[in-house]
Formats: sequence, C-alpha cells, structure tokens
Amino acid sequence: MSTSDKNFTGSIPDIYDEFLVPLIFESYAADLAKRVADTKPKAVLETAAGSGVVTRALAPLLSDEIRYVVTDLNQPMLDRASTQQPKANRIEWKQADALALPFETNTFDVVCCQFGVMFFPDKVAGYKEALRVLKDGGCFIFNVWDSIEENEFAHCVTKTASRFFPEDPPVFLARTPHGHGNIDSIVDDLKEAGFTDIETLTISEQSRASNPQAPAVAYCQGTPLRNELEERAAGSLTEITDAAAADIEKLFGKGPVSGKIQGHVFLARP
Repeated sequence: MSTSDKNFTGSIPDIYDEFLVPLIFESYAADLAKRVADTKPKAVLETAAGSGVVTRALAPLLSDEIRYVVTDLNQPMLDRASTQQPKANRIEWKQADALALPFETNTFDVVCCQFGVMFFPDKVAGYKEALRVLKDGGCFIFNVWDSIEENEFAHCVTKTASRFFPEDPPVFLARTPHGHGNIDSIVDDLKEAGFTDIETLTISEQSRASNPQAPAVAYCQGTPLRNELEERAAGSLTEITDAAAADIEKLFGKGPVSGKIQGHVFLARP
C-alpha cells in the first residue's frame, strides 16, 4: 500500500462525504449499524470512521447510557464526521490509530469498522488490537469491499485513469479499497489474531447516482486516487474526471445511472 493511500486531506473529506457516501456507503452503513445495535452493547468503539456515515446510522439506535467512541486516523475526516453528526453529546470523538488504540484492555462490547481494515498496514496487528479492547464475549464487526471487478463504477474509473498513464497506472482503488477482499485470507488473519468464532456473508447492492458525473467526481476527487492523479500530472484532475464521466455514460447511460457494488461482512468473536 502506498503511503498516499491513507491521505484523506484537503478537499477530499468534503467531496468524499458529499458524493461517495451516498453512492456506495449508506446502505452498508445501515446494515452494519443494525448488526451492532442487535448485540445490545453497553460500550461501542468505531475505528476508521471516515466521514461518519456509520456514526450517523448507529447513534440513533443506541440509548443514551451506551458509551460510543468514534475514532479515525485522519483528523480532517473526523472533523467532517463530527460536524455532520446531529447533536449527540454522548459521542466521544478521538483521533486514533486502529493498530495502536489508546484504550484499556477489555473495554468495549463491540468494535466496528466500515470499509477500513483494508487500509491497515498490518491486518493481523489491527485485528489483535480490536481483540485486545473487546470484553469477554464481545464482537468485532466489520466489512470490506469485494474485488474491483464486482464494483462497476470503481472498475470503470480505474480503467479510465489508467488510460491516461499506461506506463504508471494509478490503481489506488484496485490496490487498497478493492485489493483485500479475499474471505479465506481474512478469516485466516482473524484466526491468527486470536478470533475463533467467525461469521461471514456477502452483500450485493446497486450504486445509484443522478448522472454519470457524480461517480466520476466521487472516485477521482473524493478518494486518494486524486493524490495519484495529481502526482502524475498536476492540473489534469478535471480532464480525467470528465473522461471518467464520459466512460460511465457510455457503459451505463445518460441521466440516472446504476452499477453493482459488492462487499463482505465479518462478525468475529474470541
């Protein structure tokens, strides 16, 4: 994983939340939030919270006496999340590395993470940290994206961007968000970390946008793919975004567009 893959700074958090969240994250966030709430926890830790889509879905499902701590490695993303969250004084916002959590052992009933573990530089270490802060009988609930071929808009945008730089293709989306979706490998890593009871399921959805430009902006400008594009050719971002929109239009039509997205959900217990 490139060091720029974790760089959600500048205007990326705002574009991410405005364009990418409704495009691909909201339905999975609702699913994850319900799974967390169904465990009836007394203390919840969310890691790699991003711009807070799970937080917005989960907070209304938790009663006021439940402790809810929301963390992310990137302070700009956490800032965006906190400003978009309806007033909820009981939520604790904290910048934190999921591989070195600043919490005592046996603290939380649930650790949840939406589409974040793919960014862990050491997956097993991250899973061990989740296990460490879980109480006995606790549950680690997270999801990951399937391969890029199963996520049509991301696949299309990656092919467009690679056409501009054939000798050095910008493949952030294939490498990181969609590069760690092998169920068997994840289960093996969870077992190595100390989890023994692991449940998995695959969920397919439709990603919808009002026009082809929206997913092009979401991926080209609202993710670290933007960093790759600007590193290769400063000033080309608009041109590549427009080209991606044109390619999406060719494949999915004008006006409202819809493409397949697919991810895997994991529920892991000691």
